Amino acid sequence: MSDHRLREALDTLKDSGVRITPQRHAVLEFLIDSMSHPTADDIYKALESKFPNMSVATVYNNLRVFREIGLVRELTYGDSSSRFDCNTSEHYHAICNNCGKIVDFHYPSLDEVESLAEQVTGFDVSNHRMEVYGICEECKSKH
Repeated sequence: MSDHRLREALDTLKDSGVRITPQRHAVLEFLIDSMSHPTADDIYKALESKFPNMSVATVYNNLRVFREIGLVRELTYGDSSSRFDCNTSEHYHAICNNCGKIVDFHYPSLDEVESLAEQVTGFDVSNHRMEVYGICEECKSKH
């Protein structure tokens, strides 16, 4: 499954005129294989032994390219580091209050919430994001 997703993502990059460098390929592969919604720093730390000359800026630049093309979503949380999600389908997140783990879950789209928000506020709503917070199984089992 991840090999197929990687090939599709690489084709998307090529179709967009983006050169596939070894570092870009490695960052993309890490994102596709990762279910942890990593930060740029997480990606850098995971790949620095394989690419000792790669900088954190290289990771950020690649993530920006992937985001602009639509291969990843950037999840921002106030002052903390952005997390990156390679699953660009409509889905929601459960986030652990203790360790920060983010887990995807699917639920029917909340389009009616967007419509109601437009009616009540007068906004032209472009999208929404739903997250639920609690304690993950691993943290529960530790206590």
